[in-house]
Amino acid sequence: MNTFREAIDAQAGARPDAPCVLAPETGGVLTYGDVARAGRALGAYFSAEGIVPGSVVSFMLPNGIAAASVFLGTMYAGYVVSPVNLLAQDSQVAYTLAHSETRLVFAAPEFIERLAALLPSGRAVVLRPTDPDRLDLPGSSRAASTPVTGTMPAMLMYTSGTTGVPKGVLLTHANMIHAGSVVSAWQALGESDRVLSSLPLYHINGQCIATVAPVVSGGSIVMPHRFGVREWWSLVERYRPTWLNVVPTIIAFLLHGADLTPEQREACTGVRFARSASAPLPPEQHRAFEERFGISVMEAMGLTETASIAFANPLDVARRKYGSPGLPLGLEARVVAADGAVLPDVTPGEIELRGPSVMAGYYRDPERTAQVLKADGWLGTGDLGYRDAEGYYFITGRLKELIIKGGENIAPREIDEALVRHPAVLEAAAVGIPDPDYGQDILACVVLKPGAHCEPSELIAHCHAHLGRYKTPRLIRVVESLPKGPSGKVQRLRLLEVAGEGIGA
Repeated sequence: MNTFREAIDAQAGARPDAPCVLAPETGGVLTYGDVARAGRALGAYFSAEGIVPGSVVSFMLPNGIAAASVFLGTMYAGYVVSPVNLLAQDSQVAYTLAHSETRLVFAAPEFIERLAALLPSGRAVVLRPTDPDRLDLPGSSRAASTPVTGTMPAMLMYTSGTTGVPKGVLLTHANMIHAGSVVSAWQALGESDRVLSSLPLYHINGQCIATVAPVVSGGSIVMPHRFGVREWWSLVERYRPTWLNVVPTIIAFLLHGADLTPEQREACTGVRFARSASAPLPPEQHRAFEERFGISVMEAMGLTETASIAFANPLDVARRKYGSPGLPLGLEARVVAADGAVLPDVTPGEIELRGPSVMAGYYRDPERTAQVLKADGWLGTGDLGYRDAEGYYFITGRLKELIIKGGENIAPREIDEALVRHPAVLEAAAVGIPDPDYGQDILACVVLKPGAHCEPSELIAHCHAHLGRYKTPRLIRVVESLPKGPSGKVQRLRLLEVAGEGIGA
């Protein structure tokens, strides 16, 4: 199995009426037979529009039947799918639509007017209004005739572009099927498994982990339009998932939500594990979630450039390590110094990855591809960390986010984790700020728990006790929310905007 057509046809041929996607808002069900029919119908529709196989097709839709049908069906038909981030600014949307050379955009009605103003001039792009809860297509559902191979591009996924223009990560069928197969095997997924995931289909985690892995294993996906604290445990009770796909932000909100009803707590006994990725999970929240809800959490890590896999903790709870994304998952991994020398265990450096899920490259951007992807296949992740003596990896920060104070390297995550240990703090994120004496000092933004009150001076004293004076932030600002991308990952370089005036040397 090396392509989406092979994976979907295998499931549709054996179990055409088995559910693939369940939509809570409408009660709708997308079966594996439906997915195969959608792929054939999309191929016929694109052909009728004069769009040749291999072209890029986009969608701007919330999670649901239509988004899942377009996402899987476009790749099935031999075209390249390019999801549009619903949270992106107009300038980013306009850039991705132009740079991707997309030929058609499926869009929810509320985005039509906005997209019409952002479509590139001088090139015909079909803009098709689409109900998020159903996909209606003209034409037939004849068998797809375009050959599809593993080396063909399947998805063009644009990064958030927080440090510049978005980069178009080009992933092949083989990249994504490998990632889904590895996750399926690692998590022992089968036809009876069901995941509850509200992560969007315009983010790599929601795509490869919560969608591709279940398709490979023949399981099902409960896919609400969006995450809601009040609805989450009701969905667990209603749909009885066997695993949960979450990010640390979801865990934080669930920890401070309402207690479970007896019925919801009983439903949780059928949940084998929760998988947390896309951002580091503070160990305190990790332990608190497991203790409160009785669900073990498997921390993992992935990149868009590796189809959302890199590391994962074992399924065996006894072998998991708090604070670590785990062992290499389907890839080779190593830690290197600035000069490229491979470093020994417990020595921090940049993490590099190599293997079958590493991207083909950045679309129409050979220069930036060459900056991160070496000729021998090693990908520079930009993540700083180390490997311990047992082979587990630990992430200490990002190469571009590292705080260098007086020549000493300080990992922002260490400060984040110290702050969330304070009983009043829900979330925290630190970043470097200019300083005339040290070059950089530290700013931390914190979000307090509902109903909590805490002065910055108290939090500074807390940091003194847990970090020492040198790593204690010079400034702490209490804010309503932290700037985040669609996966819940904090965008540290935007913290200065959130903190307001008075930041600087």
